[in-house]
Amino acid sequence: MKNINIFKIVILLFTVSLFVACDEGGEPDPGATATVEMAGDWYVKLLVDGSDIYSLGYYQFSTYNTASNDGTQMWFDDHELWPSKVKANIDLSAMTFSGSQLENEYFYTSGGVKVYPTLDITNGVIIKKGTVAPSGTVVDSISFNVEFSDDPGTIYQVAGYKRTGFLEDEH
Repeated sequence: MKNINIFKIVILLFTVSLFVACDEGGEPDPGATATVEMAGDWYVKLLVDGSDIYSLGYYQFSTYNTASNDGTQMWFDDHELWPSKVKANIDLSAMTFSGSQLENEYFYTSGGVKVYPTLDITNGVIIKKGTVAPSGTVVDSISFNVEFSDDPGTIYQVAGYKRTGFLEDEH
């Protein structure tokens, strides 16, 4: 009999602790980074004078916050297509970005030597609801000019739209 009472008390305490331990206290708010309005994955084309000279079509490009989270710079990452991953200066209020002689995190090997091309980015702008994706969804647009130190004199235009996640917009 004594064992049954102890068992009931243990079950009661266990049940009460489950209800108390599982209370989240409402919906948590993870917050956002300083560059949330300009950050995201994009599908862009690399053009010269309006032509896709390398026949790349759309490729994925990303913009994201830096560790400093100060709203003055963000990462621009082509996922090693050129390869280039640089921190550029941004103006959050104007949704613009630029930079000169930007140091590259990515490299390629040429003749056994690692080459880290620098980039000059000009005329960078993100326009909220600035274009229509192939699915017909109105999305943000991104465009900028870039010159690579290992291809001086060639100004590339990069332009595209923010990734929607819809299958018909994936490339």
